[in-house]
Amino acid sequence: MQIIRYRDSAGTIHLGARHAGGQATRLEGELFGNLRDTREPAQVAKLLAPLQPADIVCIGLNYRKHAEEGGQPIPEYPVVFMKTSSACQNPGDPIVLPRRLRSDAVDYECELAVVIGKPCHNVSRADALNYVLGYTCANDVSARDWQIKKGGSQWCRGKTFATFCPLGPALVTADEIPNPNALGIKTVLNGQTMQDWNTNDMIFDVPTLIEFLSGSTLLSPGTVILTGTPHGVGGARKPPVFLQPGDTVTIEIEKIGSLTNPVIEETC
Repeated sequence: MQIIRYRDSAGTIHLGARHAGGQATRLEGELFGNLRDTREPAQVAKLLAPLQPADIVCIGLNYRKHAEEGGQPIPEYPVVFMKTSSACQNPGDPIVLPRRLRSDAVDYECELAVVIGKPCHNVSRADALNYVLGYTCANDVSARDWQIKKGGSQWCRGKTFATFCPLGPALVTADEIPNPNALGIKTVLNGQTMQDWNTNDMIFDVPTLIEFLSGSTLLSPGTVILTGTPHGVGGARKPPVFLQPGDTVTIEIEKIGSLTNPVIEETC
């Protein structure tokens, strides 16, 4: 099933099932419980991120060619950082370039997002995918100056400004993607393809990440895992290519769809 989350014209939030051809029907029930397709047309006034994350756990340097483009050694263990859940942004809504804590080095990162569907603690690699509700597209928007130079030697400050985690357009349930490490993934900026690779280049595949992240740690339903980005990020280009007001950035992942956001400046 391809699950969307939307607001109707009265402002009420619903879940829906996206069907071939773009039609959607309204779902009843809970995202982490039982869902029933009512077969009633979904009255979508505004498409939202497919969930409000419980936590956003992120992995850095998880594609071999991305590590190479940054001159970084292949990590021995997954590189983990966090985004606040308030960084989540809807499809179609803007990525806002920070101006109060100014950044002129805001970058795009296409990422496969994994959504945990039930309490996940000390899970084995062999059993890990049984804890996945589904997958969606993510943009791990990153202020490189705050990430690298001004963030106190950790990445969270540069990664978690408001709107820095667009998610969507739909949550595709795990039964439709039996192998998350065989998906084409790309970023298109103003019509130009900037990243175009495959999730099979991950250093730590999705089952390995879930085993590692759940080790002595409870991943609650609604935890979103951002699994890293392939090579082609703006900060590694010569000259660098950073997001500018007026840009449009799209994340595309095979079997999931396209997540598009415009870019604007913060007003403060």
